[in-house]
Amino acid sequence: MQSSQSILKLLSNRVVRSYTGGKLIEEWQDLDNPKDNNKPEEWLASIVEARNKNHIPNEGLSKVLLPDGTTAKLIDLINADPEEFLGEDHVAKYGKHTAVLTKVLDAAVRLSIQVHPTKAYARKHFKSDYGKTEACYIMGGREVNGESPYILAGFKPGITRELWKQYFDEQDIDAMINALHKFYVKPGDVFLIEGGLPHAIGSGCFLIEIQEPTDFTMRVERKTFDGGTLPDTLCHQGVGFDNMLDCFTYEGLSEEETIKKYGKQPKANVDEGDNEINTLIGETDTGCFKMIKFNIPDTYVLDDESFKTLIILAGEGWFVHDGDMIEIKQGDTCFLPADLGEVHIENSGADPLEIIACYPPK
Repeated sequence: MQSSQSILKLLSNRVVRSYTGGKLIEEWQDLDNPKDNNKPEEWLASIVEARNKNHIPNEGLSKVLLPDGTTAKLIDLINADPEEFLGEDHVAKYGKHTAVLTKVLDAAVRLSIQVHPTKAYARKHFKSDYGKTEACYIMGGREVNGESPYILAGFKPGITRELWKQYFDEQDIDAMINALHKFYVKPGDVFLIEGGLPHAIGSGCFLIEIQEPTDFTMRVERKTFDGGTLPDTLCHQGVGFDNMLDCFTYEGLSEEETIKKYGKQPKANVDEGDNEINTLIGETDTGCFKMIKFNIPDTYVLDDESFKTLIILAGEGWFVHDGDMIEIKQGDTCFLPADLGEVHIENSGADPLEIIACYPPK
């Protein structure tokens, strides 16, 4: 069977970052001796290379298991046959690019305060069609030094560019932290982080992140969690510090206004019998991607024309397609090419099968 007509299991694709974590990813995947390390992110269905201090060729590019038991880079399969893998309409608009990137992330420490570009900013400064608007679904977490998982997001009222520049020039980290709203999170919470929004993932967060397909991250903290110093280019990504400061949206909302704008409530889909289907991020939230959660106690038929990445949050079962049965369990991830037709999802466990589906822009 052709790979473009098959459900493709994704191989593990851990990526080096400037912070530590990953223990909860390894626990979720039921690996032996789970521990934190310098690869706290799992990149899914990725055709994007990571931008790190020490460039590693092909780092971040996903590999898949083919029907014949061999493996291949997803980007090579797509480049060889883009319309079969991505669909004719998608290719007509976005070319050979998936136009989306999904990650599973576990932070053992607070990430640096950062900002990502909007599409307009990315076109101007990075010559890129994509910024880095993103959204996160909280899978769980852990206490770190007695503190529950949290995120920092959005400027409080009164934070101007001039004041933010002062904090940056002085490297007043406490002032920077206090300039942002702090939200403690729980499993099932969803946040939309638009380009321009200042934010930081707090220690203990375990989440799925869906985003525009770039690695443009501008950081205002010069020191890393372990006391090292970030090179200038890893702070401003080559655009210079003045342009970096222009990337921020100096909006200044109250805590209530911030959570109302960026905290998203799941929207129940049409009646699916015993199955619970919720749109976590939809077209009314952003035009950059879509994320849907499935809770399947027995069986469900997935039939749409888009390619997608499926993440098995919990449970076990089978994907059945064209006579093939693919066993799935918690921690597995799969890439489904466009136009597969019906994929039957069968739960084989005592508890509901929980799946997150991540879609490209419409």
